[in-house]
Amino acid sequence: MMDAVEPDRRVSPLKNFVAGGVGGVCLLFTGHPLDTIKVRLQTQECVVYRGTYDCLRKTVSKEVIAFYVPSNGVYFLTYEYLKQFLTPEGECVHHLSTSRVLLAGGIAGMLNWLIALPADVLKSNYQTATDGRYRGLRDVLKTLLREEGAHALYKGLSAVMLRAFPANAACFLGFEVALKCINYIAPDW
Repeated sequence: MMDAVEPDRRVSPLKNFVAGGVGGVCLLFTGHPLDTIKVRLQTQECVVYRGTYDCLRKTVSKEVIAFYVPSNGVYFLTYEYLKQFLTPEGECVHHLSTSRVLLAGGIAGMLNWLIALPADVLKSNYQTATDGRYRGLRDVLKTLLREEGAHALYKGLSAVMLRAFPANAACFLGFEVALKCINYIAPDW
């Protein structure tokens, strides 16, 4: 059984970054393949896939999925740093106000997407391209840079940022509330 962590003990930035990266890998392994399938089924112009399973089988058989590990590491690192920064002198970070948790989560989400957006643009272009247009993600990158320049890697930035702040603020508020409830109900768990 794992030892209980002292409530006021700070976690080092490196540990937050590494743990965030591991969390990102877990997120990608569980969510990204299904997102790829969802996007392909939603955007196919002619019937290429007969359904979810057919799309899954064809996708897995011909490609490797890119990871967003660095942005997830920065995501958690930034959130923990901002929580510490926003905690008033002499107060415990675990008693941070709702508005400050929302601010820390929203900013962390925006920074995460600022770093992750180029990889997401590459992934989306690859996922929605007609079969045979690209040989892989490197080919997508070369084509975008050649045809549209580096700014092409930040397509949709304003829409992403508008979504990132409230979505991630809510995510971290939910996380903090759930953690407090779990600690109250099962303090030794």
